[in-house]
Amino acid sequence: MRKIAFAFAILGTTLVTAFYTAPAHAQATRTWVSGVGDDANPCSRTAPCKTWAGAISKTTAGGEIDGLDPGGFGGLTITKSITLDGGGGQVVSTLVTGTNGITVAAGSNDVVIIRNVRFQGNLGNGSSPGTAGLTAIQFSSGAVLSIENCAITGFNSAGIGASTSANAVLNVINTTISNTANGINLAPTGGTLNGVMDHSTIEDVSSNGVTTGSGSSVIFTIRNSNIVNAMGVGVNSGGSGTVLDVDSSSVSNDNTGFMTTGGTIRISRNVIYDNNTNFTISGGTIATTGDNVVSVNGSTNPNGSVTHQ
Repeated sequence: MRKIAFAFAILGTTLVTAFYTAPAHAQATRTWVSGVGDDANPCSRTAPCKTWAGAISKTTAGGEIDGLDPGGFGGLTITKSITLDGGGGQVVSTLVTGTNGITVAAGSNDVVIIRNVRFQGNLGNGSSPGTAGLTAIQFSSGAVLSIENCAITGFNSAGIGASTSANAVLNVINTTISNTANGINLAPTGGTLNGVMDHSTIEDVSSNGVTTGSGSSVIFTIRNSNIVNAMGVGVNSGGSGTVLDVDSSSVSNDNTGFMTTGGTIRISRNVIYDNNTNFTISGGTIATTGDNVVSVNGSTNPNGSVTHQ
């Protein structure tokens, strides 16, 4: 009898353990990636994953993926609220041929934050345009995308692109974009795209610094920032639905400083130096507060004003 009872006890313990074992792929609110990680890991701090894509599937919506050390963590499509934080060392994301770095295709109420991440598209590092990354961060859908403390270089299309089809917000804070075609390309297909570029720099681009698409509804503020050495236009309003406010910034050494073919650009307290042409107006309005510092180049001046009150 004792042997039978002992056998049932062992069987009962085994069944209880089987019924209550935690799922093998439970999601965590915070996960980690490392250059020496493995995507087969649970993405914990002591057993990190190797790539962003490996970690995001193990991270809850609204959670955070942190970088433990520098590494090439690959491309990623984000479909939920998430924070990617490269940490103080800034994490390198190396891109494969002809693709975007990170695509944000999130839900209408989702908030995505990308901070302390370095993006390298390899354009100009011995690579031809055909073998470079396309856009470092492409914003396709979501409520808010905030890009903070990032460095973007070497992309064949744009540093940051926005093609949202509903109301959305794009914030670019303390970020540098260099050696790309366009710096920030704002071309929503529906709704209104609002946002700000603050304490950021766009430099050495082969086309435009900040540019908007024709027919796009964009309300975007550039403040405390620099747009330098654009071979095309520093600040370009390409559609009647565009309002660009540029305040306390430097727009200099560009082929054309400001251009509008529709919509409104309002400028205040800026330094506008050494552009081949400061202003080109082919439709729309460039309105000035009259307190910019301008080294005059080109015969066209702003055709509107903003009243001091």
